Amino acid sequence: MAVSALWRRMTLGDRLLLFVLLALILITLPVTRSQGKGARLLVEQDGAVLYAAPLTASGRWRFQGPLGESEIEVAHGGARIVSSPCPHKLCIALGRIAHPGELIACVPNHLLLRIEGESASSHDLITR
Repeated sequence: MAVSALWRRMTLGDRLLLFVLLALILITLPVTRSQGKGARLLVEQDGAVLYAAPLTASGRWRFQGPLGESEIEVAHGGARIVSSPCPHKLCIALGRIAHPGELIACVPNHLLLRIEGESASSHDLITR
């Protein structure tokens, strides 16, 4: 069935419901993807904070670990590990983090990137 035929079969109530749902989706999309207030990047090694900066900063930094040097990039409101001497490069494959509570761990090189700040929601998981 073509879209135009489906549109003709819809009643006024169907169309109104469709527009309301689309409007709600478009309104809530920016809210759910916001970084939260005061989001900042923490780079830690063996429990010590090596670097802390707001996500609005941009640049590349290098940190020495037991295996060698890891390079971190902060840009466009997010952070990622660009290069690392670890054998499997899982920390690089994780990509970019940008929201409070997200983290990247390079376990072999003892490096942890973590986004800290108030999230848009006070809960990250609810179970029963």
